[in-house]
Amino acid sequence: MTRPAHIAIVTVSDRASRGEYEDKGGPGAEDWLRATITSPMTITRTIIPDGREIVAETLLNVADREHADLILITGGTGPAPRDQTPEAMADVMEKELPGFGEEMRRASLLEVPTAILSRQTAGIRGQTLMITIPGKPSAIATCLDAVFAAVPYCLDLIGAARIETDPARIKAFRPKA
Repeated sequence: MTRPAHIAIVTVSDRASRGEYEDKGGPGAEDWLRATITSPMTITRTIIPDGREIVAETLLNVADREHADLILITGGTGPAPRDQTPEAMADVMEKELPGFGEEMRRASLLEVPTAILSRQTAGIRGQTLMITIPGKPSAIATCLDAVFAAVPYCLDLIGAARIETDPARIKAFRPKA
């Protein structure tokens, strides 16, 4: 029996962290995960303000001390001055996986032309996969639907917890042994 996966959702938003705005991204991501993943897991959610240093510090803590297998980071990926999530990820990741961002933008562009402004990416730190996602629940679904088939195998390759998906929603791809 494998251990339950620890999945962390980090919402990056000045307004949500101050309680001025209801975080919809964190709950949206959690709903998507609970509807898709069939194996045991624990999900934690955190809301932090925008800013390169606080985001990097949080990602280090969640990856290295809390030992999350997967971190979904919602917010801070646009072109606004306070949007520094990709820079913070670059500060802490050991390997970038740019195909995630490319595919999420491609899928999103089919729905909205401003998706080209997104600077989404993914990367690995130790045994943790980190993926930036949008903040709007429908956009989260679009992006995770586009890339999540590769996530279980990626987690296998980096030595993270094994996750299984509901094939009616997302058929996880693992090469034949």
